[in-house]
Amino acid sequence: MTDVRQHAEEIHEQFSDHLDVSVDDVASRLDSLVNEYKVPMEEARRSVTSHYLDEAGLERDDIRTGGTSDVAVDDIEIDEQWVNLTAKVVDLWEPRSDSVGQVGLLGDETGTIKFTKWAKSDLPELEEGVVYRLGNVVTDEYQGRYSVKLNRTTTVEELDTDIEVGDNATEIEGALIDIQSGSGLIKRCPEEDCTRVLQNGRCSEHGEQEGEFDLRIKGVVDDGNDVHEVIFNQEATENLTGIELDEAKQMAMDALDTTVVADEMREKTLGYYYRVAGPTMGRYVLANDVEQLSGTVDAEAALIKARSM
Repeated sequence: MTDVRQHAEEIHEQFSDHLDVSVDDVASRLDSLVNEYKVPMEEARRSVTSHYLDEAGLERDDIRTGGTSDVAVDDIEIDEQWVNLTAKVVDLWEPRSDSVGQVGLLGDETGTIKFTKWAKSDLPELEEGVVYRLGNVVTDEYQGRYSVKLNRTTTVEELDTDIEVGDNATEIEGALIDIQSGSGLIKRCPEEDCTRVLQNGRCSEHGEQEGEFDLRIKGVVDDGNDVHEVIFNQEATENLTGIELDEAKQMAMDALDTTVVADEMREKTLGYYYRVAGPTMGRYVLANDVEQLSGTVDAEAALIKARSM
């Protein structure tokens, strides 16, 4: 019960300003799910948290899930982390959803990052070219690309200063020596503003989902000195492999197995040299531009060598 109690206290702290609920009430819900229904603790936490979010009329981004620290853009490499960010509004563009108040690009000396401000957050409008100190923003991740979300708990302070925004773009040339698990034909959560990859038909936040098909490659490129983890989105994957989404879906349907898509991608790409350019987000390079170069390498031998370093 000790572990349940600890988790209950953490959940209670998140809602103490919003609901009249006791630690014992939270612990009872968690204990029933974990010990009676044998639900894994992390899933039980999400279920109980969702219950209290509905009861309080809140969104998940409205509650803090951890401590808040000051970070630079390039330091953001953990999903669902609460941080403070001092950055300049580099660009703004038209939101595609009524639930989004503003969307655009923030930047500091270390690079740039996308931001979303919810329409119901009741925050002031951010202006392009202005530097702000943003407190209590929450990080998000999609295909290795991190972003931040401004919610009703976020504080916005306009600063009378300027920032020279840095460039976190990377260009590498090397051989594609591995295609990792989670590549090929995948399914993503269809819920609005959620693009998480489904695991066994489940979204880590929204539970069981039918999902929407997508293509990606999580690859490893060896430049001769270092190895780089690279994410190729649907467009880059289709260009790299010549396999389009509809074809991939048909391949999986014919074989009654989605893994045939990743296997075919390995056949078409492993051991070939590429020039890859794009921003670095966390440990990943996001392949915005890809060019195949001449020459090949024994991918298996190169991977074994890379792992031994």
